[in-house]
Amino acid sequence: MKPFLPFLVFALALFPKVEAQEDIYKMELGAMLGGSFYLGDANYTSLYKGTRPMGGIIARYIFNPRIALKANLAMAGIKGSTQGNENKFPFNTSFSRTLYDLGVQAEFGFWPYGLGPDYLGYKRCQPYLIAGMGLTYAGKPAESVIAVNFPVGIGLKYKLKPRWNVGVEFTMRFSTSDNLDVTNATEALNDPYRIKSGGIKNKDSYSFTSLFVTYDLFPQCKNCNKLEN
Repeated sequence: MKPFLPFLVFALALFPKVEAQEDIYKMELGAMLGGSFYLGDANYTSLYKGTRPMGGIIARYIFNPRIALKANLAMAGIKGSTQGNENKFPFNTSFSRTLYDLGVQAEFGFWPYGLGPDYLGYKRCQPYLIAGMGLTYAGKPAESVIAVNFPVGIGLKYKLKPRWNVGVEFTMRFSTSDNLDVTNATEALNDPYRIKSGGIKNKDSYSFTSLFVTYDLFPQCKNCNKLEN
């Protein structure tokens, strides 16, 4: 047995390294929770004014350690008031409303994300940029509004454990509607200055600031190509 002891020690030393290598997963599934605020006729410039709760579910498809495609379904509250605004209104009014957001965003990481080897540049903490497209639905207490929105933002995620991810995101969602702030009690907010506009100019927007937790799903087969060959 003595001649084999060096080989046994060598094998036991390698075993933890093999176990520590990260599996590559195709998807993440999780939840997000945070706050939302609105920018529009009742609040032009004040970030986080009238912040209300938001929450939802998210799913990511992982293309590679830098690029992912994320889908979300979220519910959020928004509210605003003309009182104290720098722009002078001939009236004072306020509104409160709940909206639903269904969207898809591409995420572009600054460097490879994960627990992979250091010599390939993998980091367990990764900042990333966000851009995409979605749908906004707002129902009662007014006529229903369905609009396209264009989210842009930034995020930061951290590999807490081999299959657990946590992070924070900030997105601004520019909608194609100017009626998100129009309820039965605030009809006057429907184009209060009577200024015609096109595109997303003079349209309502809202923001999500959220914390998220996701779990990795569907490991990729590392040896499939080797087996095929």
